[in-house]
Amino acid sequence: MKQIDRSEITPEHLYLSRRKFIRGMGAALIGAAAAACAPTDFPQDELEPTEGQTPPVSESLSEPSGESTPVVGGTQKKTDEQGNPLTKEAAINSYNNYYEFSFEKDRVAGLARFFKTDPWSLEVGGLVGKPRTFDISDLLKFTQQERIYRMRCVEGWSMVIPWMGFPLAELLREVEPTAEARFVRFETVYRPEEMPGQRSNEIPWPYVEGLRLDEAMHDLTILATGLYGKALRPQTGAPVRLVVPWKYGFKSIKSVVRIDLVSEMPVSTWMALAPREYGFYANVNPNVPHPRWSQATERRIGETKRRPTLLFNGYDEVAGLYEGMDLAKWY
Repeated sequence: MKQIDRSEITPEHLYLSRRKFIRGMGAALIGAAAAACAPTDFPQDELEPTEGQTPPVSESLSEPSGESTPVVGGTQKKTDEQGNPLTKEAAINSYNNYYEFSFEKDRVAGLARFFKTDPWSLEVGGLVGKPRTFDISDLLKFTQQERIYRMRCVEGWSMVIPWMGFPLAELLREVEPTAEARFVRFETVYRPEEMPGQRSNEIPWPYVEGLRLDEAMHDLTILATGLYGKALRPQTGAPVRLVVPWKYGFKSIKSVVRIDLVSEMPVSTWMALAPREYGFYANVNPNVPHPRWSQATERRIGETKRRPTLLFNGYDEVAGLYEGMDLAKWY
């Protein structure tokens, strides 16, 4: 795996230690997120800006309303250890794909500020020996780890995010999957009274995603509870979301309320809506273009020049999961 330097991290002034994060996290979560992306039909100039073109999101963005609670004892940082400036947190908290709130990225944060994350429960069941419902305090009992991951959106933009969370495998072991379990189905919350996007019938709600069981059990797959040393914000999936860094961002479902282990491949939301464009696997592959645009390059939010996209988003250690599969069918 290509190592990520902290100078690459997409936006934040606060870069905090794991221990301090955990101290402040409980209080922050039960009151309180970059955008996992789902595909949208953008003009081609948004997806493929010419070299030197200013991207839609810049470092001059103002901070969205609704402050996250900072970690106790945290200190502000504007550079990493090498003195490289970090992209501002405003970008990652203002450029959000979350269709439950809006199809417009710059409206999500404002619409999400009234979204309630307390109380919250996550039901885990299906083909398991010990079905269980977890609340936020249960999830925070899992050792929270910092994971600095690249996130590549199917739309052609990317970020680098320091998540806090824990491997999904740890939670799945708690419920004891049966021998028949081969896939994992995820479902997000359905609250049209708080999520105005769910009042439209353009997407079949609630949002659904899925992984193969071996993908879900891979150590890189995490349930995230925070980022940049703070609890997730509503616009980025509070209070708990999936993060699968080698897949396009729409696979990383937000605000999860249900996980089921199943024997058959689940039909995810985008598979149902546009099966020619968004398949089950959605592994990042620069060699397979989207039917409407190239995936060979990406635009890192906060940068103007495009950079080459890496196979598996650079996480080569997952390649063995797909031996013998046709790369051209990974969409």
